[in-house]
Amino acid sequence: MTSNFALEPPSAPVAPVHGPPTPLGAHRAQARALAAGRLRERISGGHLAPGTKLSEHVIAQELGVSRNTLREAFTMLAEESLVDRVPNRGVFVAHPTAGDVREIYNARRIIEPGAVLWGSCSEQVLTGLWSVIEAARAARAAGDITGMADANQRFHRGLMDLTGSDTLVTTMDRLLARMRLMFHSMSTDPGFHGDYVDRNAELLRLLEAGERERAAESLREYLSFAEAQLLDHVE
Repeated sequence: MTSNFALEPPSAPVAPVHGPPTPLGAHRAQARALAAGRLRERISGGHLAPGTKLSEHVIAQELGVSRNTLREAFTMLAEESLVDRVPNRGVFVAHPTAGDVREIYNARRIIEPGAVLWGSCSEQVLTGLWSVIEAARAARAAGDITGMADANQRFHRGLMDLTGSDTLVTTMDRLLARMRLMFHSMSTDPGFHGDYVDRNAELLRLLEAGERERAAESLREYLSFAEAQLLDHVE
């Protein structure tokens, strides 16, 4: 039987949801959260495109959870605007709207410049961000659009690491999963992601130089520019 969910090759199966023994209620909540996390990772990684139907039977088997637990995971993802429930048809990966683009960029223009302004720019974090930039440059040189998109996601998540806040990192993970759905509309345009390789490098140079206010303002302008580009494709 062909899976509607496992879009990657057989060498990269979905890891089942397992963990240490816990009380029944806690185990169910943990399984629900882990199942939602596995699906969120697939969306954020670009492996599930907008409109993909998520087969309840197949995914429950692949994740090793009950269908009731999976339905609860779908509910979590629907609340995050990552999936849509269509009556009498099933659950589908969401198609972002212009309203989604505006909402996400409104949030990003607040939390990301905040991380740049007030986060802790340790040498370890900055070194990690430079390694992401190098990966993005290599992907651009190879014409690898997916590689550039992956690197861009990792760079912006890395900015949240400056905050030292698990809450903000989790928030960013959810925003980036929704962002990846938007990037599908730009999947044939290498120039879109290629431009942001240089913008990310310039932002990092400003951070290293201690010019936080300039970096934050540059990031706000950058995010507004990206929002306008995406709206041109979504509207």
